[in-house]
Amino acid sequence: MKIAPNKVVRMHYSVLDNDNNTIDNSFDGEPLVFIVGTGYLIQGLEDALIDKQAGDKLSVTVEPEQGYGERHDNLMQAVPKSMFDGMEIEVGMQFRATTDDGDQMVMIIDIQDEEVIVDGNHPLSGITLNFDVEILEVRDATDDELAHGHVHGEGGCGHDH
Repeated sequence: MKIAPNKVVRMHYSVLDNDNNTIDNSFDGEPLVFIVGTGYLIQGLEDALIDKQAGDKLSVTVEPEQGYGERHDNLMQAVPKSMFDGMEIEVGMQFRATTDDGDQMVMIIDIQDEEVIVDGNHPLSGITLNFDVEILEVRDATDDELAHGHVHGEGGCGHDH
């Protein structure tokens, strides 16, 4: 069975940046399981999987525009440190911020005397991603999985809808 929209795919993957730094790797743990076409994967990787099948191994390079997008300097800003009064903050912490464009996740990238620098870019934006993938299984998604938008384990998905 070939990978196509509404198919469930179980696969192992590793992803590195262009400096060969490992970003993520499933080969030593549980495989990734998802429904094709639900927006779970970045577009560049999902597109490369179409028409592949169980047993296939592939290497895929995903440029930022097909991954997490380009970096935008206007998504970084300094906010008063007083906004975090009573909190112990560290570089790398993430918060949900209310902006003119709605809620968005921001990460603290620097802490200065009176200001905290936050970044609303995705941490992987602007980075070319290099995937090694091994397709383990391809099957049709069940009606329940399609209705809920995610894969169910044996006995259902374990939560109410």
